[in-house]
Amino acid sequence: MNLSFSFIIPVYNRPSEIEELLESLLKQTYPKEFEVVVIEDGSTVPSKEVVASYEGQLNISYFQKPNSGPGDSRNYGMKKAKGNYFIVLDSDCILPPQYLEEAEKSLTQEFVHCYGGPDAAHSSFSDVQKAINYAMTSFLTTGGIRGRRDAVNKFQPRSFNMGISKEAFEATGGYGNIHPGEDPDLTIRIWEKGYETKLIPEAFVYHKRRIDWNKFYIQVRKFGMVRPILNKWHPTTAKLTYWFPTLFILFLLTSIGFAFLGFKAPLICVLIYFLVLFMDATVSTKSLKVGSMAVFATLVQFGGYGFGFLKSTFYTTFSSRTPEEIFPKLFFRT
Repeated sequence: MNLSFSFIIPVYNRPSEIEELLESLLKQTYPKEFEVVVIEDGSTVPSKEVVASYEGQLNISYFQKPNSGPGDSRNYGMKKAKGNYFIVLDSDCILPPQYLEEAEKSLTQEFVHCYGGPDAAHSSFSDVQKAINYAMTSFLTTGGIRGRRDAVNKFQPRSFNMGISKEAFEATGGYGNIHPGEDPDLTIRIWEKGYETKLIPEAFVYHKRRIDWNKFYIQVRKFGMVRPILNKWHPTTAKLTYWFPTLFILFLLTSIGFAFLGFKAPLICVLIYFLVLFMDATVSTKSLKVGSMAVFATLVQFGGYGFGFLKSTFYTTFSSRTPEEIFPKLFFRT
């Protein structure tokens, strides 16, 4: 395929973020022309002026639409785009200069109709952002089962950094209206159409995740809640590994109870795990403070995801209602 790239970027009330992302696109070392499509998803704080300042510097288009969620906005952008390969980004990402060159090189060597790239922590990130990034990407946490090449059989791209061919988009119809969870749902439907996916490690982004601890808990709780729904929709993709955060939290609570009764061995095992986590996070981030915060971030992640997964599993298993009826806040109306 003669690749023609179009970046698809939904934005919602974050003009400062989109400016950082567009600036990083301006610095791409890729020698060929590429397209940038920005979709304003019903924002009350629009990014129109920011986008307009990059006209003439980037081949950029800007569209405004009523709020219908990131999945529908990405579909809208891909329908408007002129390229034959779409790169979907979150507005809170920053690209390294070589991103597009690395993506094209990998696709030229081994073409697939859908790829994903990892996320990394930029040196400018706050300590909280670095700690959350560690918890979301480390092989010692759920990062070991959600974004790695050798995780859960096939690699499942995430839409903060996801490439999809125009052919695969048209064959699948694009993203559904569940959120979060729209990206693994699309990936599974891409597989069902016979297309392959892969990880391109060199095509990474700096994912800022501008959230505090409470927002992080809400986010990972939603991640946990959508997984049983996806398992119900696509039963062949259900894996025991998705139970890990729930089982870990239950084991932690049980070990604390046993410790009060004088049996401390289970709790010691948990503390050893957290010590290893702390040491690894400290070394990888080169900060004792971030290492400590990474332990807390992992607890928040496991707790939010674990309890969300358990709740959703119970209701999707024993209720006669549809997931849309049980959890209406996880679905956008389109």
